[in-house]
Amino acid sequence: MLTELRIRNFAIIEEIALEFSEGFTVLTGETGAGKSILVDALDLLIGGRGNTELIRTGAEEAEVSGVFVLDAKGPVAAFLREQDLLHADETELIVRRILSRTGRHRIHVNGRPGPLTVLQSLRGLLVDIHGQHDQQSLFKPSVQLALLDEFGGLLDLRNRYQAAFQALRDLEAHLTERQRSGEERRAQEDLVRYQADEISSAHLQPNEDQTLERERLLLSQGRRLAELLQAVYGPLYEDEQSLLGGLRALVPFLKELSGIDAELSGDRDRFEQAHVELTDLAERLRQYRDRLEFDTDRLEAIEERLDLVRKLTKKYGGSVETTMRSGEEAAGVLRDLERWEEDIAALSSEVAAARENALKMAQGLSKKRRAAAGDLEKRLERELAALHMNRARVNIALEQKEATEGPSLGPTGVDVIEFKFSANLGEPPQPLARIASGGELSRVMLSLKTVLAKVDPVPVMVFDEVDAGIGGAVSETVGKRLRELTRHGHQVFCITHLAPIAAHAQQHFAVTKITKHGRTVTKVEVLNAGSRVEEVARMLGGVTITPKMRDTAAEMMKSAQR
Repeated sequence: MLTELRIRNFAIIEEIALEFSEGFTVLTGETGAGKSILVDALDLLIGGRGNTELIRTGAEEAEVSGVFVLDAKGPVAAFLREQDLLHADETELIVRRILSRTGRHRIHVNGRPGPLTVLQSLRGLLVDIHGQHDQQSLFKPSVQLALLDEFGGLLDLRNRYQAAFQALRDLEAHLTERQRSGEERRAQEDLVRYQADEISSAHLQPNEDQTLERERLLLSQGRRLAELLQAVYGPLYEDEQSLLGGLRALVPFLKELSGIDAELSGDRDRFEQAHVELTDLAERLRQYRDRLEFDTDRLEAIEERLDLVRKLTKKYGGSVETTMRSGEEAAGVLRDLERWEEDIAALSSEVAAARENALKMAQGLSKKRRAAAGDLEKRLERELAALHMNRARVNIALEQKEATEGPSLGPTGVDVIEFKFSANLGEPPQPLARIASGGELSRVMLSLKTVLAKVDPVPVMVFDEVDAGIGGAVSETVGKRLRELTRHGHQVFCITHLAPIAAHAQQHFAVTKITKHGRTVTKVEVLNAGSRVEEVARMLGGVTITPKMRDTAAEMMKSAQR
């Protein structure tokens, strides 16, 4: 419930602080006093549009704050805990919204900055505001269907259907995308197959171009290599007067030197190591020389192979590695195309199964809706009769949307709904938008709220202009119905001009305009028993309030409280 509402520099309100109790509260006052401004302020707390035009002239900021006491196990508390805006042991919600002429509006939820989307989520969850505009929403099929599902207790079934419908849509989107991508690849199949064959038939090896280049160099320069090798190997080892032969002759002398003076033993070792190294070098040069080939056929084959490798790498990415990857990718596309028809068939079967499941759930939901519609029609007609519309008839028309392949599935099922209404005997029911007057719409809306009160989870209900187009005995019944809504745990606010409705209130605020420092401001005060009688008497009419009017007002209030 809403326990406090504070408003500062908002429209013609300078500053007010109001405290509310549970039950049925009315706000009354002359036209233009600012009653609807209070509703606008409350609307701002649940995500209503905020703009600088709402800021009081001369002020830089407007501020609205409200304090709500929540059901610890209710949906509002659960939602706020999910958003980390309410601790587990908290049941109080403090919302503060500030409008600034700079455009930097601010929102605080329980002392922490919060996004506008959080406040907007509280609309229809914490507070439900019903005005003339909201009554027009009754014309919308989506609203009518939601009301029927709420009345029939079908929201869980509807949610399960919507999950199945979304799963169907996801599968259909996946199938469509798979078909599209497959068709695109199918159009390129010949090219991809040519690329895969061209690359795979080359049997490329990693770094093959570098290996071939080296082998080509060795073959083309083989004779010169042999000449150079012999020019080194001959004098080093092979010739009669070779360098290594001469070095071997020096070994005995170095041994004898080191035997005479041990200091020279290190030099002997160095000589011997150098001799070993030169011998090893000579052997390696010989082996290299013996491996040399002068095969012109092999050289020609290498040139042809290099030419092929260069063409492929130039065409597919600049290196052997990127060319090989291109071949693997092309082969993957071909494998994917081979699986494509199988995938399409499998996905099509999944879509068909999902459609059948969703359709079955939609038909079950439709059947329950038809049963609930008949019950709701009777309940609404009883409520309308209590509101002095004894001849009123309600018809909730449900038809299934059809497509070429059968019932057409939509986000809410297969049903198209239309609330039809007739206020007069003998007149066939017509769509609400076509025939219902403002007063009739007000009573239809109130009847719906009365019927739905037991299942409606919204704790705070605000009715603005619910008395439009009604009066007399009807207003007495409207007041009774509004108060009865509180028996189901709702806190009800109503702005009214009718005394019989105000008489049923458990808390009464009077809204007036006064002049302060040469400016008009709105004043709101809670009325006690005596001042309530005066206000109800004023609402009964007349410039001068007579004792008889006061007596009538007192009796009306006494009767209403009974």
